[in-house]
Amino acid sequence: MARLIGPPLSNIPWQEPDGDEPVWRYANNPIITAAQVRGANSVFNSAVVPFGGGFTGVFRVDDKRREMTLRAGCSADGLSFSIDDSEIQWDIPPGMEPPSYGYDPRVTSLEDRFLISFCSGFHGPTIALGETRDFKHFKLIENITLPYNRNGVIFPRLINGRYMMLSRPSDRGHTPFGDIFLSQSEDLIHWGRHRFVMKPEQPWESTKVGAGPVPIETSEGWLLIYHGVLTSCSGYVYHFGAALLDLEEPWRVIRRSAEYLLAPHELYERTGDVPNVVFPCAALTDSATGRIAVYYGAGDSVTALCFTTLDRLLASLR
Repeated sequence: MARLIGPPLSNIPWQEPDGDEPVWRYANNPIITAAQVRGANSVFNSAVVPFGGGFTGVFRVDDKRREMTLRAGCSADGLSFSIDDSEIQWDIPPGMEPPSYGYDPRVTSLEDRFLISFCSGFHGPTIALGETRDFKHFKLIENITLPYNRNGVIFPRLINGRYMMLSRPSDRGHTPFGDIFLSQSEDLIHWGRHRFVMKPEQPWESTKVGAGPVPIETSEGWLLIYHGVLTSCSGYVYHFGAALLDLEEPWRVIRRSAEYLLAPHELYERTGDVPNVVFPCAALTDSATGRIAVYYGAGDSVTALCFTTLDRLLASLR
């Protein structure tokens, strides 16, 4: 019997399914809109983690200047969030340029701290890495890739004594291509031993793929929820699927979605600043029940929530 590896989370946000689909939406979506956050044009593609008996995270807030900023926020139940009015102020190492923007964060609980990887403005999009212990004080560690790169996601434990990261090398623009690669590090600063992980295969992901939430450790392998993009007559369409990666060599794909798990079908997903987008960025897990809650950006405008279980996800993989 497959099982989630990790602590139980008895207060995980949850809603029972109303059918047999592997993934189902929260009935009260979206859970965060711009109207709830001071100075915001949109709030989406954000990262949530358990913290202090409740939940906290780092949120992408595009402000009314249309600048991409990162802000901290918290919630008692994982559904109703209070997000800071001002953006995160980083403690920056000597000689390191401050990021000119930040977006699409992921937060990894690792050892005694939380690592924050995000797309940072450093002469073009690149992956920056920061850390916090209390979500009040934030320190930048380093730019861990050269321009241009997106979707940097850190694994939640060392594997064979090394930190590991998934990312998608890109270009200056909207990246009309994209495969997922893995990089390894002994110190979180110097990254190498790069390995190819996966490329687009199915029609729903035929343009590009990118890592979503922090990989979830299971008894069967690392469960990776990822986004896949096709190019339609009206532009890009973002879906998400899942893959199972080998526990000790996570660049090896064991199984993978043949069909998408979620596509932009609801109005808040089909409309927005960028229509036809569902973009997963965070997942909560309860090892006691196998429940998984996934936070995703919808239409590049709002934050939404959906649910699944380990059994349903694994059954959906070919």
